[in-house]
This record gives sequence, structure tokens and C-alpha cells, in this order.
Amino acid sequence: MLVLMALVLAALVALVVVLARRAPQPPTPGDTARRILDERFARGEIDQEEYERRRDALART
Repeated sequence: MLVLMALVLAALVALVVVLARRAPQPPTPGDTARRILDERFARGEIDQEEYERRRDALART
């Protein structure tokens, strides 16, 4: 009986670990800033020089 309870508990812990790893992670602020920068460049709001300058500044932080 004790072994069965231990196996059930181990299965529950393993299930929680698997589900926690599969959960989507929120984007980091750097990823969000880079995505916004990419979108602004794609829409033509900023030119290539401005894009590269800001991209390099984001990479340094």
C-alpha cells in the first residue's frame, strides 16, 4: 500500500513538472522591444540606419 502511494505521488510530481515546462514563457522586455523595432522598420516608420542604430543599442543592454 505504501509503495502504491509513493508511485502515485511520484506520478503527480512528474506530471506537474512536465506541465510547468510546457507552459509558454512570457517574452523578455528585450524580445518585445526588438519585435516592435522590427515591425516599425517593416512598416517604413524608420530607415535602415535608424533601425541598425537602435538594434545595436538593444543588443548592448
